[in-house]
Amino acid sequence: MNIHASRTQVLPLEDSSQVGHARRMAQKLAEQQGFDGEDAGRVALLATELGSNVLKHAQRGELHLRAVPGAHGCGIELLAVDRAQGFDTATCLADGYSTGGTQGIGLGAIARLAQVFDVHTDERGSVILARLYRRHSADADVRIGVSHHALHDDPACGDTWHVAIDGNRLSALLVDGLGHGPDAETAAQAGARAFAAEPFLDPLLLIGRLHQAMTGTRGGAVAVAQHDASHNRLAFTGIGNIGASLIDGVHARGLASHPGIVGGQYRKAQVFDYAQVNGNLLILYSDGLQSRWKLEDYPGLVHRHPAVIATVLHRDFCRGRDDVTVLVVDLEPSHG
Repeated sequence: MNIHASRTQVLPLEDSSQVGHARRMAQKLAEQQGFDGEDAGRVALLATELGSNVLKHAQRGELHLRAVPGAHGCGIELLAVDRAQGFDTATCLADGYSTGGTQGIGLGAIARLAQVFDVHTDERGSVILARLYRRHSADADVRIGVSHHALHDDPACGDTWHVAIDGNRLSALLVDGLGHGPDAETAAQAGARAFAAEPFLDPLLLIGRLHQAMTGTRGGAVAVAQHDASHNRLAFTGIGNIGASLIDGVHARGLASHPGIVGGQYRKAQVFDYAQVNGNLLILYSDGLQSRWKLEDYPGLVHRHPAVIATVLHRDFCRGRDDVTVLVVDLEPSHG
């Protein structure tokens, strides 16, 4: 399976009229992914309830939309995001509880309607995830989360990413083209195309292929991580300022990169090998995200879905002056 980059669409939620707009945008995205009328209606219903929940509990926030991959087609990911005090998850999930001004189905019914549902809420705010696939598809959830944004919602984004899965092997790429805008996007996309052609090539050879493909562009920072679940190992190589961490629930390990610019000039690349990584989280992020975050500062977050983790980190640590991408991968014992 080749998972190509998809951007996060951010819809503001500050008044009730914007809930209707979010519903229409979510339904349109579902229809574009081949959802029939009934399935697209489910997506629209969830967008309405999630948006209304944000307004009731936080007065303002956002709905994040993205198409997500499945073995037999795409699904739709909806994330309700706010920076309020949070709420009592158990109460909101209880049957019979409803947010005001909605159809009254409540978060408990949303949890049953969505194929994938998860929540993180604390004093910093809340993130609620719902993923939906077509009713008659056999798609299983891929435990990868991405928050991928261009600076000021520019049409061009200098960050990109790619994930390839082949049985028990996974290969992940993050590229940050120098600067932002169309020239940075050109550099990043050149690297992504070279990676997608042979994602399981030896990491040093891969970096060489990306360097060749990105020569003549602005170049950029690159990180490649390859997980082999059968051998419980991760190989990592990076050039430039892509941040990378392995988190096992208790300890975080930073993954080292060498200085330089792929497509420009770098002195050397080196592969670092990490053992006993099955069950860890792999987090890759561009320098549009501050590096001072610690998951331990968010009780329980490490156990949430990767999409929730990526969105919380983006919400709280986005610098706001560059493109930003956060890629979170659950290094499961089996990717198939």
